[in-house]
Amino acid sequence: MSRRFTGALVAASVAGACWAARHRVPGGAERWERTNHRGETVSLLEGPAWAAGAVAGVAALGVPVRVRAGLAVATAGAALFGAVDDLVESGTHKGLRGHLGELAAGRLTTGGLKVLGIGVTSLAAAALLLRPTSPRDQGLHARPVRMESLIITGWEVGVAGALVAGAANLANLLDLRPGRVLKLAIASAAVAPASPAVAAAVGSSVSLLGPDLGERSMLGDCGANAAGALLGAALVARTADDGSRGRRLRAAVLTGVVALTVASERVSFTRVIESAPVLRELDALGRRPSQAS
Repeated sequence: MSRRFTGALVAASVAGACWAARHRVPGGAERWERTNHRGETVSLLEGPAWAAGAVAGVAALGVPVRVRAGLAVATAGAALFGAVDDLVESGTHKGLRGHLGELAAGRLTTGGLKVLGIGVTSLAAAALLLRPTSPRDQGLHARPVRMESLIITGWEVGVAGALVAGAANLANLLDLRPGRVLKLAIASAAVAPASPAVAAAVGSSVSLLGPDLGERSMLGDCGANAAGALLGAALVARTADDGSRGRRLRAAVLTGVVALTVASERVSFTRVIESAPVLRELDALGRRPSQAS
């Protein structure tokens, strides 16, 4: 059994088990209920279930311990601070710009705490993922480590950490319709088919796609942030030993993430998706018709 399949299977099993046990959550499942875009009541417990599955899937991957640790820190950190914002949201401003504005004014809201917390855990994850990998870490079949990959600077860690945090925020911005982020996570397997970390994201997403599309649940900040952080961390892990090529790719992706984040302050992603026929059909695939009550 390949390490990718193992990670996906473990992630799917744990996510499904957590979702099935949602009624036994301490404090009551009602605390996690929210109103979706149709005005219907849904459960945010899909988010913790997705994150638990993904972290379990990462733990089952046949990759170096430090890589598993980095992926787990990115995912769990984003999930934790996202859950805090889901449960005890404070502050009147939304979005990254609003949260940063509150922080600049000296007010620490749950949104601001989420920005700071995910920023710190993303940097920690990047430091773990970019640490030079030795043949002893990788086993007998390791690829030769290039000298340039041994020189990890604070700048590189900063760029990689910003990429992980930015991806977490971007996924949350996209999570405005059922199934959208889960479909994105599943589709990422086509872009990075050899990435074990992506397999863990796919496993959790496939397991929870049914209740999400059926509008019984949604990822919330906890799940969406975790999904974005894991996909961002997967890219960092995949390019960690690629030297200057990997650095250029991470910088290019970060530039794209920042551009989309800035654009989201003025442009509705949902409106853009609905204006493009192919994107509109893919986005609506498996979802209830918009005119349904």
